[in-house]
Amino acid sequence: MSDNAPRLALVTGANRGIGRETARLLAEAGVRVLLAGRDREAVTTAARELRRDGLEADPLVLDVTDPASVRAAADEVDRVHGRLDVLVNNAGIRVEEYGRAPSEQPAARWRETFDTNLFGVVEVTRAFLPLLRRSPAARIVNVSSLLGSLTTHSDPDSYASTPMFKSLPAYSAAKSAVNSWTVHLAYELRGTPIKVNAVHPGYTRTGLNDGAGDLDVSDGAGSSVLMALLGDDGPTGTYTHRGVAVPW
Repeated sequence: MSDNAPRLALVTGANRGIGRETARLLAEAGVRVLLAGRDREAVTTAARELRRDGLEADPLVLDVTDPASVRAAADEVDRVHGRLDVLVNNAGIRVEEYGRAPSEQPAARWRETFDTNLFGVVEVTRAFLPLLRRSPAARIVNVSSLLGSLTTHSDPDSYASTPMFKSLPAYSAAKSAVNSWTVHLAYELRGTPIKVNAVHPGYTRTGLNDGAGDLDVSDGAGSSVLMALLGDDGPTGTYTHRGVAVPW
């Protein structure tokens, strides 16, 4: 990749919802985007639609729960591009049933949730970190949630203190762990040009929320895009929504 080439971003879970809109907004800002997902047809279609709008976008098959798939994707990006400037760890699932008590959520759903929402983030980041180190100013954005905020969950007056959101203990705990991973990685990378931040997209109308929410996907993608395009004087190791700190 030449020094004159546009910045290159990889967005996981980019075939739909917030991930797809994040990819679109980054491409509109002049960034070449790799739309990553495990469904080859879905990411190919999503990238093709962005290209029809004159944007630079390419599909990348990547299953965040499969280490072999992650390694193959990193090898492909290395071979084709030689570096990576932005990594947005957006892929996530919500498989718990609304309305169940926390202790009633099966252990299998905890494992499934953590495989994607935490271990997938760690696996992808570790695989692509050597390519991010080749960038003059790389950015890592971890998509968290307000449900990852222990302060919010502990506030009886918060929106999280409802049977609906208290029925998502695995999702919430995984996002809290993503926040912890964020501050640990930011500490490791202190003194380098790489900035690592977690974001809360807002309660966005997506399939993950069964269409419920207060924001459309464009608004939901805004926090990720803001941190992906962060300047050299921007922060690292933060947890924010549209640049405003979210309580841990």
